[in-house]
Amino acid sequence: MKRNIYLKWVERLVFSVSQAGYLKHYIVAMDIRKEVQQAESLIRDYIRETPVEVSHCLSDATGAGVNFKCENLQYTGSFKFRGAVNKMLSLTNEERRRGVVAASTGNHGMAVALAMKKLGTGGVVFVPHGASTTKVSAIETYGAEVRYHGDDCVEAEAFARHYAHENEMTYVSPYNDARIIGGQGTVGVELERQLNKIDAVFVALGGGGLITGIAGYMKSENPRIRIIGCSPQNSPVMIESIKAGKIVEMESKPTLSDGTAGGIEEGAITLNLCRELMDDTVLVTEDEIASALRQFMEKHHMLIEGSAAVAIAAFLKQAETWTGKRVVIVLCGANISLKTLKEIL
Repeated sequence: MKRNIYLKWVERLVFSVSQAGYLKHYIVAMDIRKEVQQAESLIRDYIRETPVEVSHCLSDATGAGVNFKCENLQYTGSFKFRGAVNKMLSLTNEERRRGVVAASTGNHGMAVALAMKKLGTGGVVFVPHGASTTKVSAIETYGAEVRYHGDDCVEAEAFARHYAHENEMTYVSPYNDARIIGGQGTVGVELERQLNKIDAVFVALGGGGLITGIAGYMKSENPRIRIIGCSPQNSPVMIESIKAGKIVEMESKPTLSDGTAGGIEEGAITLNLCRELMDDTVLVTEDEIASALRQFMEKHHMLIEGSAAVAIAAFLKQAETWTGKRVVIVLCGANISLKTLKEIL
């Protein structure tokens, strides 16, 4: 009897969700929701619950209710610490003893380095040649060993995976790992606590770990929420990969959004997740990124990096669409070099 009642309840749920056109989103979101909930209970004592700040100037200018989720104030100055510490905490004592390997253009490396320091684990971080000297120095400040390999993050990632396998260490991916996605998705848990009735979330899009974590969790709570992926025109690898139905290799031009730049690992689980969970994508120019960055720092008196400004610039391109709606822009990081900042200002 109870089983029949349960089956009828499931049938009604599937029917109602599919009627609304959200069945695909609901099914995809289920596993991510579980990963995020597990991460939330595991990492809460290690991370900072970052604030949400209302942007009165953007709200007044656009007619939307604009809010910033300030991951630029997270430990290491980036959301990346959430995923890194979640992955590290999920390792066995033996795996931690053997150490970890990461590859990063900066923010992920800093996050892994701090997680290693907090958990007493050794390891090495590979970075491509040309990585931001500011971010490399920060990785070293946290005590991690830094080694250079390749000219692109994909090359560094491939070599780091090989190195980890050869040395019986654990590779910590910047995005291509369920534990990483679960950790990043805790941003969505906090947003659900901090704000009511969110209509859209604008998120910088690189490898897809942050946006799929947020989308998978928040769509399981509210299937009608819109998740917008934001990328620089000079490096739209995930967007082009979604169009092609496979990971594409393409040259990335120089961009202020170095945190989202570069290639994506072949077979990345985030490709299909991004395709299923994102509702729209926006490409922005370097001038638009620089303008958004300048305006934000002038009005809000906080430091952000180029990848955070990408999400702001993307919202501004779509502002008319969101009049009268509540919007969240995720400020994914604050790690910008003084040289870059000086050039922009």
